[in-house]
Amino acid sequence: MRVLAFESSCDETSVALYDHRQGILAHEVYSQLALHAEYGGVVPELASRDHVRKTLPMLKRVLEAAGLQSESIDGIAYTAGPGLIGALLVGAAIARSLAWTWKIPAIGVHHLEGHLLAPMLEEEAPRFPFVALLVSGGHTLLVRVDALGRYHILGDTLDDAVGEAFDKTAKLLGLSYPGGPALEALARQGDPGRFQFPRPMTNRPGLDFSFSGLKTYAMNTLQASGGDEQTRADIAAAFQQAVVDTMIIKCRRALQETGLRQLVIAGGVGANQALREGLDDMVQKEGAVLYYPRMEYCTDNAAMIAYAGCLRLQAGQYEPAAFNARARWSLESL
Repeated sequence: MRVLAFESSCDETSVALYDHRQGILAHEVYSQLALHAEYGGVVPELASRDHVRKTLPMLKRVLEAAGLQSESIDGIAYTAGPGLIGALLVGAAIARSLAWTWKIPAIGVHHLEGHLLAPMLEEEAPRFPFVALLVSGGHTLLVRVDALGRYHILGDTLDDAVGEAFDKTAKLLGLSYPGGPALEALARQGDPGRFQFPRPMTNRPGLDFSFSGLKTYAMNTLQASGGDEQTRADIAAAFQQAVVDTMIIKCRRALQETGLRQLVIAGGVGANQALREGLDDMVQKEGAVLYYPRMEYCTDNAAMIAYAGCLRLQAGQYEPAAFNARARWSLESL
C-alpha cells in the first residue's frame, strides 16, 4: 500500500509518500520559523495562510521525487488533531478533496500517535509494548504503548510542557526564537554545577511533571546574580540539567513500574542531545533499550503521519468524505 500524507498541525508544512514495503519514498518539510520569529511565537492565522501557499507545490515536488502519479496512490492520511484548528483544516481540506477526486480512502491521524510510532520508521525499531516519553512544545507525556491505538497515559505535565518551559526560559535569557535550540547551544558554554536548580516532583511518587517552577527559579537566579554572558550560560546549563535529570528520573520510574524494557523518546524536544545522552546512560544501567527517530522525524513531519495512516488503512479503517479536524483530542480515546 502506498499512502500520501499531510502534516499541518502547527508551524511545519509537510508532505510524504510511504510504501509499506519500501518505506518512505519521498518526504519534504517546510518550517515557518522565520515567519513567526519576529512575534516570538506561532501566530495561528499566519500559519494557516502559509500552509495554503506551501502545501500544493510541495505535493507536486514529492510526487515528482517519487516518480509516481495519482493512480499509484492507494490512500491518504492527514493530521486531524490536536493542533491549531485553522492549520489543521488546511491539511484536512486538501487531503479529503484529493481522496474524493482520486476515489481512494482517507484517514485522519492523531498527531501524537504519529510521534509515538515515528521510531518504527527506523531499521532498528521497538516492538509493542513499550514506554514512550513524548516531549514537545505542547506536550510532555509518559505513555504505555501496547499496540496501535492502545495507549495509556502514565504521566502528564501539570502546567508547562517541557518545550514551552525551554522557550520561556530562553526568552528570559534574551535568546532568539525558537528558544529550545538556542538555550541548548548556550548551555554548552555553561557550568551546570554553579547553580542548584530543583528537580520538580521527583521526591514524591507518581509520573507527572511540572516545569513552570523551573522557569521562575531561572528568573529569580538571573535577577539575583546579574546578567553577564557567563552567568546566562551557567543558568541555561543548570536549567537544562534540571529538566534532563527530572525526565530521566521519571522515565526510570516508568520502566520499573511497568516492567517494560523498551523506552522510546519522541517529539521535538527529543532532539536535545543532553536528554538523549542522559536517557541512553540510564537505560544501559537499567538493562533496557532506548529508541528514537532520526532528527528529521523528531519535529512535526508527514512521514510519521503516513506510517500511522498506512497501518490504520491496512486495518480497514477509513472515514466518510467529511472534514475531521480537532484542536483537542485525547490520545486515550483512540
